[in-house]
Amino acid sequence: MSFASLGLSAPLIQAIEAHQYTQPSPIQESAIPAVLAGKDLLGVAQTGSGKTAAFVLPMLQLLQSKKAAKGRAVKMLVLVPTRELAMQIQDVLRGFGSRLPRQVRSLAVYGGVSINPQMMRLNGTDVLVATPGRLLDLIEHNAVQLSDVEMLVLDEADKMLNLGFQEEMNRIFGLLPRLRQTLLFSATVSGEVEALVANQLKEPVTVRIEEETSVPELINQVAYAVEAARKGPFLRYLLKQEDMQQVLVFASSIRTADNVVGKLIKHGIQAAALHGDKSQGARNDALIKFKAGKLRVLVATDLASRGIDIKFLPHVINYELPRSPKDYVHRIGRTGRAAAPGKAITFVAPEDAHHFKIIQKKMGKQVEIIATDTIDLHGL
Repeated sequence: MSFASLGLSAPLIQAIEAHQYTQPSPIQESAIPAVLAGKDLLGVAQTGSGKTAAFVLPMLQLLQSKKAAKGRAVKMLVLVPTRELAMQIQDVLRGFGSRLPRQVRSLAVYGGVSINPQMMRLNGTDVLVATPGRLLDLIEHNAVQLSDVEMLVLDEADKMLNLGFQEEMNRIFGLLPRLRQTLLFSATVSGEVEALVANQLKEPVTVRIEEETSVPELINQVAYAVEAARKGPFLRYLLKQEDMQQVLVFASSIRTADNVVGKLIKHGIQAAALHGDKSQGARNDALIKFKAGKLRVLVATDLASRGIDIKFLPHVINYELPRSPKDYVHRIGRTGRAAAPGKAITFVAPEDAHHFKIIQKKMGKQVEIIATDTIDLHGL
């Protein structure tokens, strides 16, 4: 199936081709026609399934036939749990919208930065991408109106509920017109998500993409048995030995991420941490530099990494194992994209050996574990 067969316009097809996308993903195949037809939608899919384009593309097309927004009444609203995801969605909106006859104005708003610049840029915004708390702040300042919203997108709804946004979301729902199109995307469908669907969606089309537990063949996986105390020196050994120039390292805690970055910098290696305790300016700066290849190592926690989308990322390293097999697959899936090979490396401490066996069993794939006790890490 091609993108053209989904009912998208010629200018959008040209924008898609310019971004080197050749065929739609399963969720895009099902979601795009439903959204274009004005249907409410429940999309159950994991990160990396292509769901952002599944709502951005039809959203951009529908806006082509509408007058540009005026004042502070937005036409389309996207609610997200994190700042990084808000910025990622805005990048996708701008990327696909750049070649359209009618330019679509989009804006991402989130906490952690001054509200005044966001208030100043809101005038004439067609699509507002927002975290719930900052959106309510803007509403209280009379900087934005929701009375004209025609489409509401709830992206990663399960994450928003898990992060405690239920009360804020309910307040926002109360300000939205009842007659609107609502799209809800979630990786899981808990009781809270089911209640959200029942209360906010009308006869939705349901699209379920099975949880991805297999790993693309383009990803070369390797694991190293490393004592916890030797992980830092061994990481620096690998960076030097394999001449890695763009590496995404996953840590399970903010403290570990900061410690790893501190040691890397001390040894003359360009590195930055990406996590919730960093200021928004620092997070933006780190992401921009890393995507541009100007930062060698980015050490991220799982939640903060959700805005990272790099087509040709060559290396991912699990400095610590994630809690679940699906999180492992999501992590290493950051590499091996866009038909380009990638390498995923995992550090396995003795206490993690059993958990890593479970991850391999769920993946249905064995990963070679290489001993490192004979490697001399002195001075690293």
